[in-house]
Amino acid sequence: MAAAKKIIIDCDPGIDDALALVLAHGHPELDLIGITTVAGNVGLDQTTDNALRIRDFLGMRGVPVVAGCPGPLVRSPIHARQVHGTSGLGAACLPAASSRPADGHAADFLAATIGAEPGQVTLAATGPLTNIALAVRRYPELVDQVRDFVIMGGSAGRGNVTPAAEFNIAADPEAAAVVFGAGWTVTMVGLDVTLQARATAAVRDRMRGLGRLADDLLLPTLSGYRGGVAEPAGPHGDGPAVHDVCAVALVAAPELITGRPARVEVELAGRWTAGMTVTDFDAAAADVNAQVAVGIDADGFWNLVLDAYGLAAAGIGSGRAGRGRAE
Repeated sequence: MAAAKKIIIDCDPGIDDALALVLAHGHPELDLIGITTVAGNVGLDQTTDNALRIRDFLGMRGVPVVAGCPGPLVRSPIHARQVHGTSGLGAACLPAASSRPADGHAADFLAATIGAEPGQVTLAATGPLTNIALAVRRYPELVDQVRDFVIMGGSAGRGNVTPAAEFNIAADPEAAAVVFGAGWTVTMVGLDVTLQARATAAVRDRMRGLGRLADDLLLPTLSGYRGGVAEPAGPHGDGPAVHDVCAVALVAAPELITGRPARVEVELAGRWTAGMTVTDFDAAAADVNAQVAVGIDADGFWNLVLDAYGLAAAGIGSGRAGRGRAE
């Protein structure tokens, strides 16, 4: 059996970030070796506290949580409390964290951890790209040392904070421009795909047998997401989209998501277009800087996610830490 893929998640928990962390912890072919936090859905102090609470709740205290940037590179911060609730975790109320974040800055942690094992660590970013931009500016060699780089962000065709811009990119367009221009291939899992991965009533019913994981985290977060599970149905069903989970699912099972090569540039100006990911699928091969997700096997996605959630649930409150990665 192949060794599990090592992954670091740079995130701004956030409901869907929390659900993505559960997937990374529970999936048997992923080895979550670090969590870095950034301001985004809520402020940095809250995203870091949420990451610590989730880590402790899941029983993976051996995974370091390292705080990063408290705001965008040059712009005033924006937030998404209207979507994720005041705490960032919807209606969930997890126990207080029993430990503090690790010392140091997220950008330095990313460079040191990935640089220690070149070609072995996948970096998944599910929040604004401020930490990543700072890391590649300080440590340009990081671009060649990472195994893969996957983001949840952007879109080839629409936005969710403006008609053109998706939140994670719009929160720090300058950082996103640095990241897309850094010389690596960015795997962009954007709204084109994530809006097809909805936690429908049927999916939520499948979660109900997962004990404390469902009762304390999964269902309360989803019920508090963008006003609750009564969100108007879209063409792919009712219930909220679980955007960030899709990026981690791609790392675990790339075959679930179809991608196309493209040139992606980030728009930095314009009342409605700042933060837009301008996507050219007809770019010359030499100009391609991204692999853009365009399709997802939604049934296969939810089977993978719920299987991993089942494994994560089995380790909560049982006196065991879960696959040997917790203290």
